[in-house]
Amino acid sequence: MNAILSNGRGKSFNNEQPTYAMERRSFIKRSALWSAGTFALNQIPVNLLAGSQQLQWLAATANTDKVLVLIQLHGGNDGLNAVIPVSQYAAYYNLRPNVAIPDNGLRRYLTLDGTLPAGSQVGLHPDMTGLKALYDQGKVAIVQGVSYENSGQSHFRSRDIWYMGGDADDYLGSGWMGRYLQTRYPDYPDAYPTPNMPDPPGLEIGRGVSLAFHREDGIPTSISIDNPDQFYGLVKSVGGEPPAEVANTHYGQELAYIIGMEKNANRYAERLKEVFDRGSNSPGVTYPEKYPFNAPAGSLKNPLSAQLRLVARLLSGGCKTRIFLAKIGGFDTHAQQVESYNPTMGKHAALLYHISAAVKAFQDDLKGLGLEDRVVGATFSEFGRRPQSNGSFGTDHGTAAPMFIFGKNVNAGVVGANPDLSNLSRGNLPEQHDYRQVFTTLLQDWMGAPDEAMASTLFADFLTQKLPLVSDGKVITGEPSFVDARFRLDSCYPNPAKGSTTFSYYLNTPAHTTLRLYDTNGRPVREVVNEPQPAGTHRVTADLSGLAPGAYVYRIEAGLLKAAKTLVVK
Repeated sequence: MNAILSNGRGKSFNNEQPTYAMERRSFIKRSALWSAGTFALNQIPVNLLAGSQQLQWLAATANTDKVLVLIQLHGGNDGLNAVIPVSQYAAYYNLRPNVAIPDNGLRRYLTLDGTLPAGSQVGLHPDMTGLKALYDQGKVAIVQGVSYENSGQSHFRSRDIWYMGGDADDYLGSGWMGRYLQTRYPDYPDAYPTPNMPDPPGLEIGRGVSLAFHREDGIPTSISIDNPDQFYGLVKSVGGEPPAEVANTHYGQELAYIIGMEKNANRYAERLKEVFDRGSNSPGVTYPEKYPFNAPAGSLKNPLSAQLRLVARLLSGGCKTRIFLAKIGGFDTHAQQVESYNPTMGKHAALLYHISAAVKAFQDDLKGLGLEDRVVGATFSEFGRRPQSNGSFGTDHGTAAPMFIFGKNVNAGVVGANPDLSNLSRGNLPEQHDYRQVFTTLLQDWMGAPDEAMASTLFADFLTQKLPLVSDGKVITGEPSFVDARFRLDSCYPNPAKGSTTFSYYLNTPAHTTLRLYDTNGRPVREVVNEPQPAGTHRVTADLSGLAPGAYVYRIEAGLLKAAKTLVVK
């Protein structure tokens, strides 16, 4: 067997794959069972990651029930039209005048957070209202400028690098999750499922199993069918012990390997259907099905909603799977990224809407099900797009792009500053954060991976470069919460007051605002504000003439802001 030698960070001194793994791949590809671990739940293909084996160590050793949901954006997302650099808007517009999101009008960019420093001020695409709402609730973090050194611009190669967890010049036949779990639990037989872990620790939604979950010595097999009933009929004829007439040869062992994995898949299929049938989604939560504006016909349907709805339902039914991988494609927007008559609409706008709206529905679903304390999610794409648009109302392959991290236990905010558009790197956005910093943070700070286990991912060098993405749930006394700092009612002045006083409050998002004064019996005595108001600081002077001396309560309602304070009239 030809081994891949490593310098500790995944540098391959022999770029060939191990002979054993190559032979296994070749054998499985030739076998009739090649399309044998994928099945469908609610018409959605589901894969048992890495033949139901790569993630078992995580389930066996974890002392929590935390879940990680990864969403891959296939094709290379244009991060500059998703997260607009407000502080450099003129440079942004000059680089891409035919696709730039406007800074004025009804579909101008959404100002994310007026409390951020000037260099970090960003806007979201106008169709990303769902993520904006989650951000306001303290449930979204944006990591700016994520890439890797010497980023390439090949879809397949760049995607493999993100999956394998290596550098630009690494050629590994395994993924970072597969290596991580294989190293930590190298002797795992097929003793699973067990009463304590009846579910596959990892599920990939859709057809095919990604390199991220491959290990060095094996490849997963899968069964692709249209519905669970067909799957159950099929598995009755697959699995069990190897036929007695199979010789004790290399290929006989390979056949035994495949059949053994299929035996596990049979058990998991029955269990997942049971969990699915037992589970439900939160009443009143609607997952969006279509983009509501103009876009090419193939972009209108939301392909992410059904996937995230399925994840929530499985979790509500008691599924103990720890890692889910969902996918949405269509981000290779070389041409017609936007509509020629309106850069805020079109194919890319629809994709951003699909992500934003589906993630918002997913979070609402988890909250209604009482599950949001358990789940953190992240989006990633193989690369971003170039800052300069092309003549076809599109953008070409680039490098760095933002990642969105979401969940109740996320440290909301923006990590990193806007890219310096006057200092591009060969026409591309400079890297601010290595993608492995994000994955290292999520694996250790959220999933609880110890330092020694992280070495198997080849992420050990990034343990000292983690990012502040995950909250420990502790409240610092005297410090306002994320939401309270962005939706707040200040004390009026003067107080006590005679004749008039000035009310002050801050809104991070435009909202219909009502501000009323009540007596001690709860009766309204003065309406101060009742109108839609923009984001920002507001100061309103109220006439107090005619009010009897005494204590009053002033109460505000404006979106997330619901607060009351006391005013004394002299």
